[in-house]
Amino acid sequence: MIESLPLVHFTIVDETDDYVVVDKPPFLLIHPTKPDGTRTLWQELRELFAFEIAAGGQVSIVNRLDRETSGLVLVAKKADVARRFGMLMQRRQLMKEYLAIVSGWPEWNRKIVNAPLDRQGKHLESAIWLRQMIHPNGAPARTEFRVEQRFIRSAGRARARVPPREGTRESDKFSLIRAIPHTGRTHQIRVHLASIGHPIVGDKIYGPDEQLYLRFIETGWTAELERQLLLPRHALHAVRLAIEGEHKWTSPLPHDLAEFCGSGVGPPTETRNWVN
Repeated sequence: MIESLPLVHFTIVDETDDYVVVDKPPFLLIHPTKPDGTRTLWQELRELFAFEIAAGGQVSIVNRLDRETSGLVLVAKKADVARRFGMLMQRRQLMKEYLAIVSGWPEWNRKIVNAPLDRQGKHLESAIWLRQMIHPNGAPARTEFRVEQRFIRSAGRARARVPPREGTRESDKFSLIRAIPHTGRTHQIRVHLASIGHPIVGDKIYGPDEQLYLRFIETGWTAELERQLLLPRHALHAVRLAIEGEHKWTSPLPHDLAEFCGSGVGPPTETRNWVN
C-alpha cells in the first residue's frame, strides 16, 4: 500500500459579510458522511466563522463538489443570502465551469451531451450504490464540452502543442477539456464524458473498471491502482464560478493536474484547427 495522501488545506479566494468563496483541494469532503471524525470543509468553516454563527449566521454550501474534485465552492454566511443563491442556481444564473483531463483525443472541438441521468442501481445491478447511468427515465442532464488542449504523455512525461501524427499509441493520448454543465446532476460531467468515450483520468468509478473503486475501498491506494488510473484522484477541477451580471471567480489548475498535463500546455487556439 502506498503511503497516505498528503494533508489538504483550503484557501479563501473572496469574502464579504454575505458569503465566502473557497478553493477546495482534492480529498477534502464537503459535508460529513460518517460519524468518524473525518475532516470536512463544512466543519472547518463553522469553526472559522464561529463568531458569525453565534451572532445568527450560518454556513450554507451552495455548489457541492465530490471529495476528489478540486476548485471553487461558494458558501453563504446568512440564511437570506443562501436562499438568494439557491434561486440563482434554479434560474441558471450561477454559472460553473470545470477543467477535466480525459483519455484520448476527441474528434470534435465542441460538443453538447444531452442525456438524462439516473442511479444505476434502480435499473441494473451495481456494486456501487451512488453510480449513475444514462437512462431515458432519468433527470434531464446537459453538458457542454470544449477541447482546450490535446497532448501526448508517455514514460510519465507530457508533451503538449504537438500536431497529430500516425503511430502515437492511443494510451498516450490525453486532452484537457472545459466542461460547462447546464444542469447539476450527481456525477454529471464524469458520466457524460465516459459515455462519449473520453473518461476522466483517475476516475475510479467511470474509468477503466468500476472494480478499481471497490479495490481502492478495500486496500487504499496501491502501485497497481496507480498503474491503471495514473492519478490518485479523478482529474476534475472547478475552475470558474460566476453570478450573472455581478461577480466572477477563477481558480488556476492545481499542481497535480498541471504537472500531469506538462508545463508546456498552451492556449486552446493552438489545437482548434486539428479537426473540423
